[in-house]
Amino acid sequence: MAAATLIAATVGILVAIFCAKVLYTIWWWPKMIEKKLKKEGIHGHPYKLLFGNLKEMMKMSKEAKKKPLLNHDIIPWVNPFLLHLSNTYKRIFVLWAGPTPRVTVTDPKLIREVLNRYNEFHKPEANAFIHLFVTGLASYDGEKWDTHRKILNPAFHVQKLKRMFPAFSVCCDEMINRWEKLVSKTGSCELDVADEFLNLGGDVISRAAFGSNIEEGRSIFLLQKEQCELILASPFTLFFPSLRFLPTASNRKARYIHKKVISLIRGIIEKREDAVRRGLSNNDDILGLLLKARNEDKKSKAGRGLTTDDVIEECKEFYFAGQDTTTALLSWTMVVLSMHPEWQDRARNEVFQVIGKNKPKFDDLNQLKLMSIIFQEVLRLYPAIFLIRSTSKSTKLGNMTIPPGVQVCVPTHLVHRDPEVWGDDALVFNPERFSEGISKAAKEQLYFPFGWGPRMCIGMNFGMLEAKLILSQILQHFWFELSPSYTHAPQLTLIMKPQYGAQIIVHKH
Repeated sequence: MAAATLIAATVGILVAIFCAKVLYTIWWWPKMIEKKLKKEGIHGHPYKLLFGNLKEMMKMSKEAKKKPLLNHDIIPWVNPFLLHLSNTYKRIFVLWAGPTPRVTVTDPKLIREVLNRYNEFHKPEANAFIHLFVTGLASYDGEKWDTHRKILNPAFHVQKLKRMFPAFSVCCDEMINRWEKLVSKTGSCELDVADEFLNLGGDVISRAAFGSNIEEGRSIFLLQKEQCELILASPFTLFFPSLRFLPTASNRKARYIHKKVISLIRGIIEKREDAVRRGLSNNDDILGLLLKARNEDKKSKAGRGLTTDDVIEECKEFYFAGQDTTTALLSWTMVVLSMHPEWQDRARNEVFQVIGKNKPKFDDLNQLKLMSIIFQEVLRLYPAIFLIRSTSKSTKLGNMTIPPGVQVCVPTHLVHRDPEVWGDDALVFNPERFSEGISKAAKEQLYFPFGWGPRMCIGMNFGMLEAKLILSQILQHFWFELSPSYTHAPQLTLIMKPQYGAQIIVHKH
């Protein structure tokens, strides 16, 4: 009897502790932070139990999407709640993503503080659901970020990219040849170029970065695509990671995909190691550099470099980032050049002036200056990412103090449209603004489609080289226009994508 009473009391205490922790997480702590932020002059809509501002966001978004979007003024459609807060509270305000406070900054001076002081405003800890998807360099901070960055930097030097270029060309030629066969039947055909570029991106990463065959590469990126869709199927999974413990079909599927992707990449690593042992491979690509660094670390006593698990995570990240960011850039570029055919013609004329009807060479692509500014303007209007940082202790920002545990967000898609920074034509597609370089394109240097400063995306040159090669060959062979089935619907998830695809009618010259 006494034992049963003791067990019951223990269970009761544990349940009480659990309930207290839950209450603290979803109510007491958010309300305490809300009060502290108000004292610092940072306001927003009040925090509501569990959901924060999510219900308001979803309601306003649903209303906004009842009207069609016809131009590049996408913020009222993509994120009307954010725009409402910006119009109401101006340059700094708080938005509640579930129980997580997200201080949102659009003031140029404060943005520079956040992005330059990366040791104080660090990357937020990856959500448990995101861990199932991908981690790697982009999610690291401190010594681990520094170590991985130094190891990976050589893979993206110009000479290494030149060696990868033939693999880029093979993949691109295959896509162009397939398009020509489709177009030859009737003179034109409709393609969802978002899907086309996603498949092409997977092939490029497989061949140029990891040397695996196309089937292995396609298996990995299709699984990662499915994993991404599972994670984003419910917005609440991003804010309540404990939901991963529920025995739902989607949770089981996510864990299965996680294990499957790791198994496939381990297989690629083992094949590479076997090839190196037999003298049939070198270490020039990304995977080779990662394995070389891991092997050297095993021999040293420091033990601070890469493990096999680290190598796998970096591979997962490059499969994802190498496909999705370039896919988004090329998809939006095709859409925008279809909306602005005069710029499509100018880009095509430049390609014929520089390259003619020849196959593009590595050095040719650096001469495509007009194409560069077109990409820069597309990335201004349709940036792939928004930037989120976090505080682990009380941190000064301007004359304010941000409490620990608060996310600080720089909404790239909003800042890139700020008329005080970009002028009265901020909502207009005008690549000429970049004709004298990025530093002179706006009144403030607030352009960060690939990150900021030393944290600039390590694969930027890789992605831009790939995008230039693909677009130059498309322009050589085809002209294109929007399909009547295309719906202009940018969707901001992990990156900004066309929600319903990018249907383009491709015509033979």
